[in-house]
Amino acid sequence: MRTYIAKTGEIDRSWYVIDAEGQTLGRIATRIADALRGKNKPIYTPHVDTGDFVIVLNASKVHLTGRKLDQKNYYKHSTYPGGLKVLDARTVRETDPERMFQHAIKGMLPKNKLSRDILKKLKVYPGTAHPHAGQKPQPLP
Repeated sequence: MRTYIAKTGEIDRSWYVIDAEGQTLGRIATRIADALRGKNKPIYTPHVDTGDFVIVLNASKVHLTGRKLDQKNYYKHSTYPGGLKVLDARTVRETDPERMFQHAIKGMLPKNKLSRDILKKLKVYPGTAHPHAGQKPQPLP
């Protein structure tokens, strides 16, 4: 019996939608990372992007446990001297919730070129409206 290796041309990609309202950020991020990577499929191959597209709705209503809203910091640097910007999780959740999800999910992906392609399949929206109705997304199992 030979080992099956998925090829990029024969991968069937699905669209999934998940509602983040009231759910914990880390727990929902692990489910999303597995779906983006393709670990929920029997044809999963570690060095090939076999994952699906994931749409996250109500990202601005995600729940953080403990005192993370005030204590967790997100850093951004402009590469100029003194260009470090530090924002707490409460500010990031209100202004740019997509950044919060991308930061959490990017840490769960492999640290190589493949993660850039995988992360492009993540679509995050702060409300319930999204422009991907034509793809007929299903709820993430």
